[in-house]
Amino acid sequence: MTDPTEPSALVERLLRLLDVQDAGADHFEGRRKEGGVGRVFGGQVIAQALAAAERTVADDRPVHSLHAYFLRGGNEDFPIDFKVERDLDGGSFSNRRIVASQQEKPILTMVASFHRAEPGVHHAEAMPQVPPPEDLRSDHDLRIEHADKLPDRARRIMLEPRPIELRSVEPRHWMNPDPQPPVSHTWIRAVAPLPDDPKVHRAVLAYASDMTLLGTATLPHALSWIKGTMMGASLDHAIWFHEAFRADQWMLYVCDSPWAGHARGFNRGRIFTRDGKLIANVAQEGLIRPIGAAKQA
Repeated sequence: MTDPTEPSALVERLLRLLDVQDAGADHFEGRRKEGGVGRVFGGQVIAQALAAAERTVADDRPVHSLHAYFLRGGNEDFPIDFKVERDLDGGSFSNRRIVASQQEKPILTMVASFHRAEPGVHHAEAMPQVPPPEDLRSDHDLRIEHADKLPDRARRIMLEPRPIELRSVEPRHWMNPDPQPPVSHTWIRAVAPLPDDPKVHRAVLAYASDMTLLGTATLPHALSWIKGTMMGASLDHAIWFHEAFRADQWMLYVCDSPWAGHARGFNRGRIFTRDGKLIANVAQEGLIRPIGAAKQA
């Protein structure tokens, strides 16, 4: 019997999760996460919505951007229905609207744009200089090391083996109680090889892009949902895909937060390949409400 915590098994479950099922008439069903409890991870809903939209677009038109709004928290007890509207199929661009619903209530709306590759001018920002992933410990090992310092309610989630490996340059908010600058650098990759299909790699990157991002806005304020000092939730999420990549090879996720206020935090992310190629930009605003104010929700 295969060990469910083995990297290959973790990635196999992730691929099965992101492989939406065609229900006909441009409806697609997103599976529940195996063993999932409570709220659905936002990155899962985005990745499944993207996978559904890509089923309706020609292969020569990869996604170049998506913009999503979270309306309600998803529930792990139910599958997700994705309805795709084919708004445009032009000479070079296609556009799709996607509504994700559970029990006939929308939990996410998303617009995605697809572009047939064509030649043009080029420039790109350089990757920051940071230690290589081989010089850093995995976040999973650090979570195990700090498990006895975590609240009981967060320990199970924190210790759960994950299909995405993270290696952080800076201390995580659950490791360091002191305020820090709103910047983080994290190496990320799938824990086992992925198929060669570019759609799979885009879906996995979309899934992983919801990791580490929201927490960047909390760093200067020493807030952490794991420690129970804040209530947090993603409000929206946008990704711009620039270049081809493999999500099973190391990518550097550079996040910063230029602003927070009014119980919201704005975060930006840039994703680079190991050799410094800028492959995606991400933006997200999220709720970061100190726990004492959570009763107002």
